[in-house]
Amino acid sequence: MPTESDTHYDPSLGNKFIFVTGGVMSGLGKGITAASTGRLLKNAGFDVTAVKIDPYLNVDAGTMNPYQHGEVYVLEDGGEVDLDLGNYERFLDIDMTSDHNITTGKTYQHVIEKERAGDYLGKTVQIIPHITDDIKRRIREAAEGTDVCIIEVGGTVGDIEGMPYLEALRQFAHEEPEENVLFTHVTLVPYSKNGEQKTKPTQHSVKEVRSIGLQPDVIVGRCEDRLDPQTKEKIALFCDIPTEAVFSNPDVEDVYHVPLMVEDEGLDQYVLEHFGLADEALPEGQRTNEWRDIVTTEKTGEIDIALVGKYDLEDAYMSIHESLKHAGFEVGSDVTVHWVAADELSEGYDGQLEGMDGVIVPGGFGMRGSEGKIRAVQYARENGVPFLGLCLGFQMAVVEYARNVLELEGAHSAEMEEDTPHPVIDILPEQYEVEDMGGTMRLGEHTTVIEPETLAYELYGDTSCSERHRHRYEVNPEYFDAFEDEPLVFSGTAGNRMEILELEDHPFFVGTQFHPEYTSRPGQPSPPFLGLVEAVLEQSADEDEAADADADTETEVTH
Repeated sequence: MPTESDTHYDPSLGNKFIFVTGGVMSGLGKGITAASTGRLLKNAGFDVTAVKIDPYLNVDAGTMNPYQHGEVYVLEDGGEVDLDLGNYERFLDIDMTSDHNITTGKTYQHVIEKERAGDYLGKTVQIIPHITDDIKRRIREAAEGTDVCIIEVGGTVGDIEGMPYLEALRQFAHEEPEENVLFTHVTLVPYSKNGEQKTKPTQHSVKEVRSIGLQPDVIVGRCEDRLDPQTKEKIALFCDIPTEAVFSNPDVEDVYHVPLMVEDEGLDQYVLEHFGLADEALPEGQRTNEWRDIVTTEKTGEIDIALVGKYDLEDAYMSIHESLKHAGFEVGSDVTVHWVAADELSEGYDGQLEGMDGVIVPGGFGMRGSEGKIRAVQYARENGVPFLGLCLGFQMAVVEYARNVLELEGAHSAEMEEDTPHPVIDILPEQYEVEDMGGTMRLGEHTTVIEPETLAYELYGDTSCSERHRHRYEVNPEYFDAFEDEPLVFSGTAGNRMEILELEDHPFFVGTQFHPEYTSRPGQPSPPFLGLVEAVLEQSADEDEAADADADTETEVTH
């Protein structure tokens, strides 16, 4: 809650709830719209949290293929959730829990378990009221202790799996004072061939919402450009809301500019007035401009990073892209990520990595692409290219070093090759009996002890760090002795688990068993990512200096 000295917020005003639904098509940016609204309310001095509703039957996102739903984002408590929660954490600068992700699988599982335990006293268990009551309970519990809770309903209005949630929201609105609930509907406003902004899809989408018993208070139109005044007026007329409640969310260069765009449209002020919080908010002159300052940092250079993975899909590596962006904000450089298919590197480089300023090998599961990732590690190690290995990338760096430096022929991870003669990566003894793929990995935040006088210590500035994990395989303790007295050292550990590796006499060669990308934020870049980007800039500066020196020498010889 904001302190009285900050905003004079009156706790008796109660929790405020913003429900965000989407129409016309999926993938419009409901999550970014919701996160941007939350960012502006946080700038105004309020404590904001968020809930993501995913109507799928999976209990969580842990077993889902990235092609289906993008990356699996890992929370501090180990929850494996939808990537939208990553956007909420980055935009709101908060740490969320698995309670902030509601899925149909979770809800039905809980209700069925209660029924099996006899908690319903013989009643017929039904979607209404038992499922809808559980949904409402989860929302209220997630909102507890904050001023504003933003709830995004995944999917598109009209999807059959989303119906119980929309019914729960209808009930919720009746149970709360009118001034405590606001419905935002995000829709597509396409162009016709003659360049006219078309409102008919929005009209049909809102008609669908209203047929369920929900009336949008705010409509946000996703369009290539800002909505024309006449477009806003038409939407307002046919959707029965004030014209000032229709807002533009046009395409922008960077998603971090969306809060600036909707702020210019006045969305935050409209929401505050709807909730009766305008007088409780910090005066506009006292609101923080930190977000605007960070995301509009002038860029003076460009860095090219090769991302060597197996999913040709930006959403599959969303947090890595964002972490590089955060590091770029810090140093004032644009970071361009170049996708390199790990499969195509298995036989050789063929120039895919040439000209890259740095190489990242990300996490992943399964055999496909593993040999290509090992090749990428070898290329970076042998050519002095700044390198960052994440989770599986860390493990492949261990495998590459074991094969090509320690000469352990056939060394591999037991995950990829069960019969490898040298399983330098393996399951620890305490994991041998694990069978359930859905919830048995090492997940969530764990502490790593960092050796002083190492690169890892320089990056984190401390003898420990707490980062999030998502893996089952580890560096095999049987091979610890083989790595002793080697240039490749394990500078971060957690008991008998190797957590950070680095290579001496290399511009930047770091691997982490954990996923540092999950805790990176605008203004608070992840140390390994910042270290990678700074190493690239330092190496580039050294090369420029050497080139200038050669040019001077050539000039002297000529004269």
